[in-house]
Amino acid sequence: MKERYLLEDGGDNNFSLITDYDGNDEQAFDVNVKSGEILPVLPLRNMVLFPGVFLPITVGRKSSLKLVRDADKKHKDIAVVCQRSAHTEDPKLEDLHNIGTVGRIVRILEMPDQTTTVILQGMKRLSLTSIIETHPYLKGEIELLEEDVPGKDDKEFQALVETCKDLTMRYIKSSDVMHQDSSFAIKNINNSMFLVNFICSNLPFKKDEKMDLLSINSLRERTYHLLEILNREVQLAEIKASIQMRAREDIDQQQREYFLQQQIKTIQDELGGGGQEQEIEEMRQKAERMRWNLEVRDTFMKELAKLERTHPQSPDYSVQLNYLQTMLNLPWGTYTTDNLNLKNAEKTLNKDHYGLEKVKERILEHLAVLKLKGDMKSPIICLYGPPGVGKTSLGKSIASALKRKYVRMSLGGVHDEAEIRGHRKTYIGAMPGRIIKSLIKAGASNPVFILDEIDKVSADRQGDPSSALLEVLDPEQNTSF
Repeated sequence: MKERYLLEDGGDNNFSLITDYDGNDEQAFDVNVKSGEILPVLPLRNMVLFPGVFLPITVGRKSSLKLVRDADKKHKDIAVVCQRSAHTEDPKLEDLHNIGTVGRIVRILEMPDQTTTVILQGMKRLSLTSIIETHPYLKGEIELLEEDVPGKDDKEFQALVETCKDLTMRYIKSSDVMHQDSSFAIKNINNSMFLVNFICSNLPFKKDEKMDLLSINSLRERTYHLLEILNREVQLAEIKASIQMRAREDIDQQQREYFLQQQIKTIQDELGGGGQEQEIEEMRQKAERMRWNLEVRDTFMKELAKLERTHPQSPDYSVQLNYLQTMLNLPWGTYTTDNLNLKNAEKTLNKDHYGLEKVKERILEHLAVLKLKGDMKSPIICLYGPPGVGKTSLGKSIASALKRKYVRMSLGGVHDEAEIRGHRKTYIGAMPGRIIKSLIKAGASNPVFILDEIDKVSADRQGDPSSALLEVLDPEQNTSF
């Protein structure tokens, strides 16, 4: 049975190549061309034709169209060579690779988009020695190149071919570049030379690599070189397939989580328990109106993004929400205007308290320095004395005289430093410290702050609040508490 390749018409100009060749006819690709003959030369831009292989090409040049039509009418074989650069429009001898293939025109197809497709069949390798004519198309002198083909009993070569076949099947399985039906064709090719050439032609190698393969006279060496390229391409294809699989799994997981979250949102809306997104949006809008520096704003936005990623049922959600609400509720940049009229201050102090001359004098002295200097870092005055002498109420009078907000925090019985500094965010139900809460309650950043009963602070296994108070009372640190 002879080796025959047929063109099957599937309708609507959809053509496919089929074969019923069993590989036993060694003369299947003999040509009626001899070395030294002059043949029409068809230059291809990015394609390489191998012996025995069908190659559909789209012909665009007018000279190439005339060439294929003349050759088809005369049933004449042509020389098919590849250009060194695909951008050359009018190639000369130096613009062409000198190794090519004798090509036979199987069919010319006029396509619906007004283009012309030519089905070529590679027959035998050739060397283009010279260009004889350039008009109306290229004609050149050729030399036929003989193939050094190992015998059928060469087991090493047969094993080499089988290895190439197996690697090609792996490549087709891993890569989405080649159609899966190509594996069927490869399984049914029995001729070793045609199998190697078929793989060289159909796998998406670079043009220069295909030219290197075509230029090798020994089929054994060509197969070895093909094996090296296949090993590289298979590894790349399998790595790429693995990456795509992992990416697809990640995307599937993200989509699954998204759909579940949308379902939860829908259920919450039906039950009237939604509003999470609205609450976050309100916080974002409120943050945009705050007089924050860049560092505080960046911190808030990062924490808000973390809240959006946290599930509402998570214990961390309420802690994160409380933290952000505390940031928003703090009186950033809100200060009351001081009334530094010393006569008015003295009048207010005398109205509320009788006696205490030394104490009033010290307070008025402090206000005078504040008026002259204009700024004092969190000044601290310690009032001490027995119960009932007016220490706490005197602080209220100072706030009234200065027209500042008044905040009182009793430290009697406090034994946990978290009451001063606040709890860590890692704790469930973490809350800000009492100082921060008092500032929020005051609504201003410069209130008169009374730490009452400071001598009643106690320490236990949870910590020593008096040590935490050092940071609050130290003028070098408390400005950034």
